[in-house]
Amino acid sequence: MARLVYGMITSLDGYAVAAEGDLGRGAEDEEVHTYVGDLFRDVGTYLYGRRMYDTMVFWETAHELPDAPPHIVDYARDWQRAEKVVYSTTLQEVPSERTRIERDFDVDAVRALKESATADLTIDGPTLAAQAIRAGLVDEFHQFVTTSVVGGGTRFWPDDVRLDLDLVEQRAFASGLVHLHYARR
Repeated sequence: MARLVYGMITSLDGYAVAAEGDLGRGAEDEEVHTYVGDLFRDVGTYLYGRRMYDTMVFWETAHELPDAPPHIVDYARDWQRAEKVVYSTTLQEVPSERTRIERDFDVDAVRALKESATADLTIDGPTLAAQAIRAGLVDEFHQFVTTSVVGGGTRFWPDDVRLDLDLVEQRAFASGLVHLHYARR
């Protein structure tokens, strides 16, 4: 059975989406970007909420940018290879290949997808991930913590869930960003 992995960049105070501005410094670093690309290279399916998909669809054409460095081109190619499922009640069409729309997040359907998948899946976007976390579907967590406190927004961790996790790995980067990798017990 494949693992369902949740990973996002967060502020130091735990927000995956800042109420105002960005999440701070560290994530734009080439070393971090290459590390993230290597970490998620073999993902077979991305599960996205609408807003996260709108952000990530950039990778459908990022390899065509005339000044795109190799680590950007590599990440774009990996993203394009994977299947994408977008959970949206309003989206009518998707501009990326290998992408389908689902109207509702169906816990049983995601569980079946995990059981039948030959490669890991990710769930991206804190609102969608919260549903999977509450349902006990998420196996691993990757939090990439910047050096900024943003004071509000959408939290990485749902407020109404208790999780007891094991720290699998941690890594600090020269940019100040820290990667924390946890697994469900």
